Amino acid sequence: MRALIVERKGVLSLRDINLPDTLGPHDVRIAIDTVGICASDVHYYTHGRIGSYVVNEPMVLGHEAAGTITEIGAAVHGLAPGDRVCMEPGVPDANSRAAKLGIYNVDPAVRFWATPPVHGVLTAAVVHPAAYTYKLPDNVSFAEGAMIEPFAIGMQAATRARIVPGDVAAVIGAGTIGIMIALAALAGGCSRVLIADFSAEKLAIAGQYPGITPVNIATEPFRAAIARETAGWGADIVFEASGSAKAYADIIDLVRPGGALVLVGLPVDTVTLAVPEAIAKEIRIETVFRYANVFDRALALVASGKVDLKPLVSATFPFEDAIAAFERAAAGRPTDIKLQIRIPA
Repeated sequence: MRALIVERKGVLSLRDINLPDTLGPHDVRIAIDTVGICASDVHYYTHGRIGSYVVNEPMVLGHEAAGTITEIGAAVHGLAPGDRVCMEPGVPDANSRAAKLGIYNVDPAVRFWATPPVHGVLTAAVVHPAAYTYKLPDNVSFAEGAMIEPFAIGMQAATRARIVPGDVAAVIGAGTIGIMIALAALAGGCSRVLIADFSAEKLAIAGQYPGITPVNIATEPFRAAIARETAGWGADIVFEASGSAKAYADIIDLVRPGGALVLVGLPVDTVTLAVPEAIAKEIRIETVFRYANVFDRALALVASGKVDLKPLVSATFPFEDAIAAFERAAAGRPTDIKLQIRIPA
């Protein structure tokens, strides 16, 4: 099948490639319609690696996807050919200790689309376990279906935060994941969310949503804005979604005594965290790696109308222009939140 492939660092191609195609009894075959471009896809393209995951051989990119089932395995129930679906891209070992504990996202044996050496889904069709395939309600488009994957990260963060209704949250970073976290926090019960970034363009997009207050930290320290909005008490929950090591310099100051700090962004550089200050406040620190047991809930929130992801799709490219789409994503335009690619039937 023809696919978008990262051949090696800095080199993309659209070409034919042989991909696994065996339909097992518990699998479904899916004709891909829409695929979102994730920052990790771009990082594999521009850097050839993320941590210990290295592109040592050509790999198909893409893991945020939606499509239509064309065939089901003999043991599949609840799904049928013609169903429009979105797919959870990480498949764990069902017998692993992590899976048995319900934390299959940290299963060392998980196979995750577009993570070396596992191919992604920027191609015409894929085979995937039915257990990680979710039917789209009629009012959810393919574009929205392909956005469930990044929104699930926001859902995981909100779940780990243990939100209490009425909480005030603060999010560092107004990129795709930062905005997803803000939306999930509001859906999870937060009364309001302050979101910080240096990009006025991204803050303007986030600020379109009721309940989200953008803070441009180029002109006002986030600490000052949070203090003003909470009468000096601090945010109940602070989500770090920028991945910047600099964000940790005063991050403890943003959290109220007894509050929570949820770490989502992946810093490249070593960070310095004020542990004594965190201990003095008895701050609870949580971490987030992908998601587990929230994909269907994320879809349900979008289907209910409580979460609107449509304004976050900045542009959609035809499959033939997939390389141009990745070049635009790598350029990092400040007005872009999510770029998507449509694959012809």
